[in-house]
Amino acid sequence: MCCLAGVMALIGPRVAAFLWWIFDRDRWAFAFDSFWVGFIGFLFVPWLTLAWVLVAPGGVRGFDYVVIGLAVIFDLMSYTGGGYSGRQRYATVYEVR
Repeated sequence: MCCLAGVMALIGPRVAAFLWWIFDRDRWAFAFDSFWVGFIGFLFVPWLTLAWVLVAPGGVRGFDYVVIGLAVIFDLMSYTGGGYSGRQRYATVYEVR
């Protein structure tokens, strides 16, 4: 179950971003100056990319900064969460007696 959650954290936002890009390309074009900025965001920080596309067309102000901050936290958690649980698991398996 934990592996499924990890895979969904890594692949889920990319699938959502791809589908959103397919169905609403104008919003993506307005949010990013070039295709490559959106594509690099899609590869490395997908939650932040989704949040930026959500808030950028109206201008980033007020509560939008909270949405952007949460997206950054989600990206960090999706990359670092497995390392923490893996360290705990390996410590119990390879415990020196």
